[in-house]
Amino acid sequence: MNFPVYRARRLRASEGLRRMVRQTRLSVDNLVMPCFVVHGKGIRKEIRSMPGRFHLSIDELVKEVEEAKALGIPAILLFGIPKIKDELGSESYAKDGIIQMAVAEIKARVPDIVVITDLCLCEYVASGHCGIVRNGRVVNDETLELLARIALSQAEAGADVVAPSDMMDGRVGAIRRVLDEAGFSDTAIMSYSAKYASSFYSPFREAADCAPRFSDRASYQLDIANSDEALREIQLDIAEGADIVMVKPALAYLDLIFRVKEETGYPVAAYSVSGEYSMIKAASSLGFLDEKRAVLETLTCIKRAGADIIITYFARDVAKWLG
Repeated sequence: MNFPVYRARRLRASEGLRRMVRQTRLSVDNLVMPCFVVHGKGIRKEIRSMPGRFHLSIDELVKEVEEAKALGIPAILLFGIPKIKDELGSESYAKDGIIQMAVAEIKARVPDIVVITDLCLCEYVASGHCGIVRNGRVVNDETLELLARIALSQAEAGADVVAPSDMMDGRVGAIRRVLDEAGFSDTAIMSYSAKYASSFYSPFREAADCAPRFSDRASYQLDIANSDEALREIQLDIAEGADIVMVKPALAYLDLIFRVKEETGYPVAAYSVSGEYSMIKAASSLGFLDEKRAVLETLTCIKRAGADIIITYFARDVAKWLG
């Protein structure tokens, strides 16, 4: 059927018609709001490289979570900033660790929100790497035991979902075994399955004080040029017991989000990372683009590619805009 019999513009002629035939619908149900929690009280300190996002003490975090829940946001993702960093990241699994205390307080005050805890060592160890370092190398198998210990401590504190972001081989299986053996078979795992060695993490590394102190993370995070390798990583995580798989970053990896959804049928999370957030913030502050339109376009495209869950620092704004 060709022009003039078929006129594609007919169904674009009004907002009502466009709404009726719209294929992709972004919803507040798709959103996860990341938060950075720190020790102390009454702390709400803006992150320099992420305008509008803050380091929050637990009391301020609870207020933020209560607002998110009121806006209909179903879940938060917590990152903890410890008091002290050491070789084994001991605060990451301590009962009085910042994440453990924050989770317990949130579940007591806002019990219905889904609490997801980032599970990694980079914020907690002096090296800034995502695993234990021996002789200048990040060692895989020794790190697995520690990751499983952290996961158990987070589950005991009340986390609904643990989210390993370290990219060590075998971590999902190790975490699943420890959780199941301890009676936490209902605690879900959202694995950062395809986490790329990306340039878009720089603002986060400032926010979490977790830049590597030597070398980089290319020996364990994915090569930005590879997608087949990412699919293998995802299939391995699914086989080991992941409940949700994640692609990170999101915007530069829409092709992979599409492939993962098409080839696995699994719930797919996409992390719209700090660099994506900060680029839009910077451009909009200079008047180069309209922030609201750019954010909604970006997140709708991530959803269109196949993401079921979108982790975004714009979550609260988007929830208000979608109303």
